[in-house]
Amino acid sequence: MNKSRYTWGVIGCGTIANEFAVAMQKCGNNIYGVYNRTSESAKKFAEKYNIDRVYNNEIELLNDEKIEVVYISTPHNKHIEYIRNALKNGKHVLCEKAITLNSNELSEAIEIAKSKNLILAEAMTIYHMPLYQKLEELINTGNLGKLSLIQANFGSFKEYDMKNRFFSMDTAGGALLDIGVYALSLTRNFMDFSNIEMKSFVKKAESGVDENASIILKNDKDELANITISLHSKQPKRVVIVFEKGYIEIYDYPRSDKATITYTEDSSIEKIELGNSEYALKYEIENMEMSIKNSKNMMKLDHTFDVMKIMTDLRKEWGLYYPEEQ
Repeated sequence: MNKSRYTWGVIGCGTIANEFAVAMQKCGNNIYGVYNRTSESAKKFAEKYNIDRVYNNEIELLNDEKIEVVYISTPHNKHIEYIRNALKNGKHVLCEKAITLNSNELSEAIEIAKSKNLILAEAMTIYHMPLYQKLEELINTGNLGKLSLIQANFGSFKEYDMKNRFFSMDTAGGALLDIGVYALSLTRNFMDFSNIEMKSFVKKAESGVDENASIILKNDKDELANITISLHSKQPKRVVIVFEKGYIEIYDYPRSDKATITYTEDSSIEKIELGNSEYALKYEIENMEMSIKNSKNMMKLDHTFDVMKIMTDLRKEWGLYYPEEQ
């Protein structure tokens, strides 16, 4: 698919929304309308990307019959409100990660989408990058043998500012929902999450959100995953997927376009290069639109739910609840 065929509205116009607007243009289309709680930001966004409509509130956007798909890029705690209203107004929804605060909210959203025959999806680039799809194909040949272990790290360095959205309870901050969702989504792409056992350790920031965490997962196939995340300690975005007969190394995920496979028997190395990290959101948009066209969700919503269930259970263990959950 080279040309976008649907009319999109955007709620929120932060950094990722700017990337989305560029990706939309790469798909041969433009965003039709935008709403942001700060109207001045919405106007500047519209001018920058030649967007026709700026709405005064979300209701105006959702009532516009021209809009078929809504992209949501607000803080996590606002997602369910916008998702719910968009779906009830007959709009397909692509929502930034983490798609909701918890699995109960996501279950509600999924039920509404099903009842309306609409596509609901999380904007998780991992599920759409060609590299990961190619790796799945190679794994499915059985040449690497049984999956043993996944090691996934994701760490960024955010300055200590408890009012910043990354550390604020009021905007559902914390490492898990912001970056842990990437590590868990990649893990879910290759590991069965049924009958999962969990062990975890967490260090909370002064504000009460999770700052650092180490998470170990084990399923009934004896597959293990070790995940380390941090908001205040930079780490390489590195994943190692270990099999009986070799291991895969992925760097700079989630938007990876390169990986290496090392085969245990002879230590030979196979390099895999596929896709382009600069087109990550373009792949996402194309798959979303293909899902709408075919009335079949290709966006791995089942994976999204599995990951959200894990994150909900982890925060329950940690006693970490956001104001909306109190």
